[in-house]
Amino acid sequence: MFTVTSPHLRYRRPLVALRMAVSTTGASLQQHRYTLYDLQYLFLFAIFVFCYTMIRRSLWIKLPLAVFIIAPLFPQRTRAFMLPFLAIAAWLGLFYACRFIPSGWRPHIFTSVLPTLDNILYGGNLSNLLASSTSSWKDLLAWLPYGIFHFVMPMIVAMLIARFAPRGTLPVFARTFGYMNIAGVITQLIFPCAPPWFETRYGPLQPAAYSMPGDPGGLVRVDDLFGIEMYRNTFTASPLVFGAFPSLHSGCAWQLAFFTVFMFGPQALPMALAYVLWIWWSAMYLGHHYVVDLVGGAIYAVISFWIGSRFLPSLVPGRDMMIELQDKGSLDVSAACTEVSFDGCQEIDMVETGGEYQESETSADTLVLTIRKERQQAAVAMVYQSRIEESSRRNTWSGYEL
Repeated sequence: MFTVTSPHLRYRRPLVALRMAVSTTGASLQQHRYTLYDLQYLFLFAIFVFCYTMIRRSLWIKLPLAVFIIAPLFPQRTRAFMLPFLAIAAWLGLFYACRFIPSGWRPHIFTSVLPTLDNILYGGNLSNLLASSTSSWKDLLAWLPYGIFHFVMPMIVAMLIARFAPRGTLPVFARTFGYMNIAGVITQLIFPCAPPWFETRYGPLQPAAYSMPGDPGGLVRVDDLFGIEMYRNTFTASPLVFGAFPSLHSGCAWQLAFFTVFMFGPQALPMALAYVLWIWWSAMYLGHHYVVDLVGGAIYAVISFWIGSRFLPSLVPGRDMMIELQDKGSLDVSAACTEVSFDGCQEIDMVETGGEYQESETSADTLVLTIRKERQQAAVAMVYQSRIEESSRRNTWSGYEL
């Protein structure tokens, strides 16, 4: 027997799935406890509207991009990923939209402010001093962090956070990284400053115009070394030619350093600082930033990480493991114990007998831990008191409530 199926039924399952996703999203929005932290979505929405209006591209290009951003917000599984990613998407869109902003809307370009500040604060122009002595091995040494690692390291650190950091760290990293870069791009728009290569190419105290193309600075020597035109083409067509302050190369490097130290502890501090100093040296050697730009980027990173650190997961030091304080004051011990009771405990003295842990005669009769044989892990040593309303703030920032 043959069954004839209407061709209209082929589209029934996708439509039903879409309907369920929309209804689930509506229910989540109704049940969500709105706070002031939710105003961030209005801010991001304004940026997306500005970018969509400003970018002069075909509708067949802008419409799929809008669907790519909006569609993942409906299914619950993709929503938890997409909400923190919105800050990064808004930064990338805003940076690209800068090329379409009319020159009449933009403020005056400052060409002497940054070198003057360098001379006043640091007693000279360190960028020009470093860029005056060049060699092939220095070019390659500066090219690696500035032209390669700057674009690769955020993804590597994000993967390390997903693998080693406590649950909830990756969304905070995405938002902190995105909002820092958004603040940097907005500052570059309202306070445009010429980088060191402008003085080298056009001379000191020369007026600048938005019609001037960008310049790869010292990276042009890397193009010549490899026989390519990559950095000539990309920097010449840069959407923000006069975006020297703050240095987002410096800001991103510091941000990665902060989260790396948070993840792996103080032992990662020397490597993190070495990477930051490497970025700083390469930015000045290649003629892209002054010292004051690098310090400004570091300040942006410190402020953004200080704000983001309020939403990072709290950690509890255990004997062999780190335990997260979960919402509502509960503990996720990750299969370490099955029963924990507290009664004013001051110290623990445990001995192993017969494959199980029992209290010794000298231990204080205040804490009882029943641990199964197949779950022989470290016991909880102490618990930190969670902050007031920390759960609601953290969920709003991480995007798990919506």
